[in-house]
Amino acid sequence: MTDSELNEIFRRLDRLESVEAIRRIVSDYAIACDEHDMSKLMNLFTEDAAFDSPNGAMVADGKSAIESMFIETFKIRGPGYHWTHDVAIDVDPDDPNRASGLVLSHAETTPGGTGSLAAMRYNDTYRREADGQWRFEKRIISFFYYVPVSEYPTALNALERVVVGGEKIPADYPEQLDVWQSFNRENGGISA
Repeated sequence: MTDSELNEIFRRLDRLESVEAIRRIVSDYAIACDEHDMSKLMNLFTEDAAFDSPNGAMVADGKSAIESMFIETFKIRGPGYHWTHDVAIDVDPDDPNRASGLVLSHAETTPGGTGSLAAMRYNDTYRREADGQWRFEKRIISFFYYVPVSEYPTALNALERVVVGGEKIPADYPEQLDVWQSFNRENGGISA
């Protein structure tokens, strides 16, 4: 076996191990949120990490700001259960210490004591740091819906299907996506 072939095997193995390590931090994030385990949660973010949401409900730049944001969130949230579904991860072919991903998920939460259901997705960037650990460099959370359980039966029929602080605001997707809007313009479908 040539050095080139051996290097290719190591590169491919590193990529597979990286994808699995990133899947693990995605799972650890859900578990830490449900357990309100701030130590575990904060170990998942780089020092210069950012957390964002298109609706502006969750925005923080830097690890300490992210920690403060989660503390405030957890202070009003009782029991919750987050679970992830599809996780698509792409390791940067030019930099094996960087990756991006899309995570589809659901949550059952209790903000202010109200049982709520949420469907969301995260657009992530990940970075492997000097200690060899993969961490979130940026998370952008977008909501399909986030409503009290009592409103779920009719929530999907309205654009305003995200409840933040008692106020209904438009969902982040799919109606806001260019591809959704383009399809509906071209095919006479439902528009935002």
